[in-house]
Amino acid sequence: MPIATVNPASGETLLSFDPLGAGEIERRVAAADSAFRTYRTTGFDERARLLNRAADLLEQDAPEIARTMTTEMGKPVAAARAEALKCAKSMRWYAEHAEELLADERPSDADVKDSGAARASVHYRPLGVVLAVMPWNFPLWQVVRFAAPALMAGNVGLLKHASNVPQTALYLEDLFRRAGFPVGCFQTLLVGSGAVEAILRDPRVAAATLTGSEPAGRSVAAIAADEVKKTVLELGGSDPYVVMPSADIERAARTAVTARVQNNGQSCIAAKRFIVHEDVYDAFAERFTAGMRDLTVGDPLDESTDVGPLSSEQGRTDLEELVDDALSGGATALCGGRRPKGYEQGWFYTPTVLAGITGSMRIHREETFGPVATLYRVAGLDEAVALANDTPFGLSSNVWTRDEEEMRRFVRDLEAGGVFFNGMTASHPALPFGGVKRSGYGRELSAHGIREFCNITTVWYGAEPDNGS
Repeated sequence: MPIATVNPASGETLLSFDPLGAGEIERRVAAADSAFRTYRTTGFDERARLLNRAADLLEQDAPEIARTMTTEMGKPVAAARAEALKCAKSMRWYAEHAEELLADERPSDADVKDSGAARASVHYRPLGVVLAVMPWNFPLWQVVRFAAPALMAGNVGLLKHASNVPQTALYLEDLFRRAGFPVGCFQTLLVGSGAVEAILRDPRVAAATLTGSEPAGRSVAAIAADEVKKTVLELGGSDPYVVMPSADIERAARTAVTARVQNNGQSCIAAKRFIVHEDVYDAFAERFTAGMRDLTVGDPLDESTDVGPLSSEQGRTDLEELVDDALSGGATALCGGRRPKGYEQGWFYTPTVLAGITGSMRIHREETFGPVATLYRVAGLDEAVALANDTPFGLSSNVWTRDEEEMRRFVRDLEAGGVFFNGMTASHPALPFGGVKRSGYGRELSAHGIREFCNITTVWYGAEPDNGS
């Protein structure tokens, strides 16, 4: 894939970049290694000052960088501004809380006495240079939720961003530079995917984090395992959205629309499979379908647009193939199921609700990365749980019920990294984020996320001999 800004609303290539050569990659890796040797010794106060300055700049830049993101990957511009402001907020959260999250821990003297220690402690020390391989769908947020905790922990970062968001990638490097971070602390590498292996195998790179597709995750994990390097992976998702009889159906249906089409439906944590109890199925389906049908599809730079184009022509083709396979197998399109009329240019797709899904259809097993929802009818809680878990993914889940016993069952039995009751899945800096099964491993955000790229060091102090004095 060329490194280029291609406007998904028109298909026009606006700007292209040459990939970095081997010499420039070497220079940047060396700069990162050099920066880490000194940056690791800075105090939390200095790191927080720099990160808060980056947050200030990002808030000022929000209107401009939002338009850049929208032009590069197609999300509605209002959502792009909100993404920028969320990033700034999360930077401030880590600037405020990192010292507390990484404070030294001391087991009680009584607990370690039989180890021969007079005292012992646990310290969180930075690992070093971390390679971040990031996707295009949240081109600021995916990076910041790695970079903010990593930098506050004393690590430094190398960013290999998706090839279709090069201007956003370069903006991030410039943002941290303008904030005053030392040279080499955060650098963007404009390289293709073929360059990742050599960078990851470089002994100066300590670890890697990847958000993206399952094949990309497998590749990075395999290389890192061969080099015995730490990785965190956040991969695909096919999140269930379960609606039980006690739910507020009006609110559940309204929220379901947003949960499915956020970011034009191109979100790993978007609700994708809507599993509805038969007692409320008809009422929910009617409201949900009406809400999906009423969405405004159009120019993502227009403030009134709800759903913009998919990020690429291939992405739309992949989505169309899943829908066509389902329809040919007997599924019914309650709305959508086609390209919108009047959009000969760009990679638009009509918000779609499909019912009558069976296990033989590809869409039952594969992730739909676009504004397409699948609707299922179930007879009870056990069937809802079984269907929710009938996926190779396990990122997050949404459940609508007011029954406390049902809540306990879903928390116990759902195979997912999160369970969100009576609302939609969202990421927040104070809450750990990540999945199980083929959705990856490790966690981002919260205390768990900042500690992923730390050397958790045991410090043991032997008892001084009693010399009788």
